[in-house]
Amino acid sequence: MSDNRWKTAFEPYRAKTIEPLGESTEIEREELLRQCDYNLFRIPAEKVIIDLLTDSGTSALSAEQRAGLERGDESYAGSRSWLHLESTVRDITDMREIIPVHQGRAAEHLLFSELGDEGKRIVSNGLFDSTRANILAAGAEPWEIPILEGLIFERNDPFKGNIDTLSLEAELKQNGDNVPLVVMTITNNSLGGHPVSIRNLRDASEICRHYKTPFFLDACRYAENAFLIQQREPGAGGRPVEDIAREAFQLADGCWISAKKDGLSSTGGVLALRDQDLAQRLREHLIVVEGYPTHGGLAGRDLECIALGLRESLDESYLKHRIGQIEAFAKGLRDIGVPIIEPPGGHAVFIDASAMFPDLSIDLHPAATLACEIFRTGGIRGVAISAPVPRRRPGQADVSRMELVRFAIPRRAYTQNHLDFIIEVLEDILRRASAVPGLRRLDSNEHVNHFGARLEPAG
Repeated sequence: MSDNRWKTAFEPYRAKTIEPLGESTEIEREELLRQCDYNLFRIPAEKVIIDLLTDSGTSALSAEQRAGLERGDESYAGSRSWLHLESTVRDITDMREIIPVHQGRAAEHLLFSELGDEGKRIVSNGLFDSTRANILAAGAEPWEIPILEGLIFERNDPFKGNIDTLSLEAELKQNGDNVPLVVMTITNNSLGGHPVSIRNLRDASEICRHYKTPFFLDACRYAENAFLIQQREPGAGGRPVEDIAREAFQLADGCWISAKKDGLSSTGGVLALRDQDLAQRLREHLIVVEGYPTHGGLAGRDLECIALGLRESLDESYLKHRIGQIEAFAKGLRDIGVPIIEPPGGHAVFIDASAMFPDLSIDLHPAATLACEIFRTGGIRGVAISAPVPRRRPGQADVSRMELVRFAIPRRAYTQNHLDFIIEVLEDILRRASAVPGLRRLDSNEHVNHFGARLEPAG
C-alpha cells in the first residue's frame, strides 16, 4: 500500500469469513414499509440488502480479534482480559481511571446522572441524539455551539466539527457555575461527521481550564478524527496518528469511547477519567446498573476484543483506506448531482434531503421520505436525521431544521462495488425526485426522534 505508482487503491485486508447479504424484492419492501409505519428501524435486517443504518457495532472483526474472543478470560473480577483493556486504554488516553461499560450511552448515563441536574447546562460542539437524551433525562440542558461554517452544508472547510470558542468563553464567563462539563464530540457526528482540529481542541481545553470547567471528549471516533487532523491540519502531516490521538486525550479531563465505533467491536465501551473521586462515585453507580468495575457488564471475550480493536483502529494503512472509501463514495454521489454535506467526514456521507426534494415542506419530512425511497428502490437502509439547527448564541431561537439522510459505513465490511450500487440507486431516485410523495408524521418522540417514529404517505 506504500507504493503510490498505481491508480487503483485496494482494501488493506482480505476476506476470511463472509456473511450473505439480505434479500428482498421491491414489492416486498413496499409492503414492509407499510407494516413498519415507514420506520426503517423496524425493518427486519434479513430484508435489507446493504445496511448503512449505523457504523456502531457493525464492523468486521479481524482474525486477531476472533482469536481474542477465544482467549477471553471470563473471571468475574480482575480478569486478564480486563487488565489488557485497562492497560490499552491507559496507554492510548494517558488517563488512569478506566471504567468499562456495555456501550457508549451507558457511559453517558453514568456521567450525566452524576454531573447533570436541573438548571445545569452541558455545552458541546454537537451532541448525538442519545447523548442529548441522556442529558435531558438527568434534568440538564444540552447547549450546542458549533462554528457557523459547520452549518453551511456546501462549504468545504476542513474542520467543520469545531466548537465556537468565542461562544464557549462567553458562556463559561456568564454561566460557568451552571456548566458542569463541556463535551467535545470527535468526530462531530450530528453535523456531518466532521473532524475537530487539534488547534480547536487546544483552545477549548485552555478556556475550560481557565474557568475551571471539566473538559470531556465523546471520543467514539477518536482514530478517524486523529487521521483527518494528520491529513488536513497544517503542521500535522508528519505526525503519527497515535501521537495526535494521545495529545487530544491529554487535553481532556475525561472521555468516553463507544467500542462499537473505533473500538472495532460488536459491543462495549469505556469511560476514562483523571478525577479519582468522580471515578469512585461512578463505579458505585456502575455496580448497581452495569456490573462489577472490572467488567462493567461485559464478557471477558468482549473486553479482549475491544482491547485489540482500539489498537487496530490506529493502524494508518487501515485509516487511509477507511477515509478513502468514504471520500470515493462522496465523490460518486457528488458527480451525479446528489447534494451532500461537504467535505465528507470520517464515518459517513450525509445527503441533504431538503435540497434533493426542494418541493417537499418540512412537515412532509424530506429526510424520512428519501430514506424510505432508497430502501424501497434498492433495499439500502440509511437513517433519516431531522433535527433543529443547533442554537449558536444564548437566547437565539432555532430557526430551521436539518433534513439529512446518513449513510454510515461499517468498518472493513463493504467493498466499493456495494457503494457503487448505492450511487446507481440514488441516480434513479434523483431523476424522478419531483414525483416522490412526502410522509406525514403520526406521532412524536421528543428525545429519540427517529427510533420511535410512525409515518404514512401524505398523498
